[in-house]
Amino acid sequence: LEFVESGGGLVQPGGSLRLSCVASGFSLDLYAIAWFRQAPGKEREAVSCIARVDGYTKYADSVKGRFSISRVNANNTVFLEMNDLKPEDAATYYCAAEKRNRYCLFYFGYDFWGQGTQVTVSS
Repeated sequence: LEFVESGGGLVQPGGSLRLSCVASGFSLDLYAIAWFRQAPGKEREAVSCIARVDGYTKYADSVKGRFSISRVNANNTVFLEMNDLKPEDAATYYCAAEKRNRYCLFYFGYDFWGQGTQVTVSS
């Protein structure tokens, strides 16, 4: 069972990145998926999550209107589109999966976690 994030990198303030999270060894359509981030010296925090099939999504206040989460179950992939990036968005971003039929939650009880992808926002 593996979760692999990609798409991180260096971007200038105001720029955009699209993170991807691909699952292998299990079928993502059974899981709610979340993106978390952790900056150096700070606690890990939830950024966004998406339910398995009903389209329910949730965003942290700090990213509302700038980030968008989506999923393509057929490809076992979840995306996080990040626009208007700010220096405070710089962090390692992790995806996580939890078997849940409805909704998604901002908590740390997810079953599987990826290794993370680094996002740097700097001019």
